[in-house]
Amino acid sequence: MTLKFVVMSDLHVMPPGELSMTLDTGARLEQAVDAVIARYGDADFCVLAGDLADLGQPAAYEHLKAIIARLPIPVHITLGNHDDRAAFLAVFGADFAAPETGKVDKVINAGGYRIVLLDSSEPGRVDGVLEASQLDWLRARLAEAHDRPVIVILHHNANALHIESDDIRILQPDGFIDALRTHPDIRQVIAGHVHLTSTATWRGLAFTTLAGGHYSCTVDQPNVPMRRLAGPGQMAFVLGTKDSTTVLFDDFIDANAEIFVET
Repeated sequence: MTLKFVVMSDLHVMPPGELSMTLDTGARLEQAVDAVIARYGDADFCVLAGDLADLGQPAAYEHLKAIIARLPIPVHITLGNHDDRAAFLAVFGADFAAPETGKVDKVINAGGYRIVLLDSSEPGRVDGVLEASQLDWLRARLAEAHDRPVIVILHHNANALHIESDDIRILQPDGFIDALRTHPDIRQVIAGHVHLTSTATWRGLAFTTLAGGHYSCTVDQPNVPMRRLAGPGQMAFVLGTKDSTTVLFDDFIDANAEIFVET
């Protein structure tokens, strides 16, 4: 029983030739793909955990689709607040939406685990939303997998990180937590969204965020404002066995220059 997979988040891909926050996010994703080919070609799959396109343009999703076509492993996808669900489905196919929820939710069974992807995006909102239909769907998918460990992946973090951006997390997490606690062996809840790396335990569950492929954020503190940095570009590599689940962080871009933009 061994599970190996890669998680990327916050790709913020733009149409070819366009930049996001001074960064060529398409080129950065190409570097991430190169890193997977070089280091993780034997992984079971790769998950893209939302904010795939910076502005949700169809051309950006076409660019994304062309880049990830080079990956030597299957790719599974869910969405974040920067994404446009209709534009994504028009490019990637309507079958990416779960018929029970209408959102980009999915179950993967691999390596003796169940991995659940949840689409926490809601049009017009930066914070995360899990609808009642999704929570019902989640409970059913967890009930089916009572005999194996589960990892849940979504874009928005549910747990507070005690920073200013806590106001853009899942602001009503109780239903989500209650659903998770119906399962005896939730190993990890992995998210992106905040552009920084964190680990936490909350309500008896383990939560992780990865910094992702776009700019990285420093942790804001009293009288110390958050800064945006050009790197690292970061992915996560998850290793699961019968009795352990490990999340490693791989910086495929090694850079930390500060980004200055007009506001």
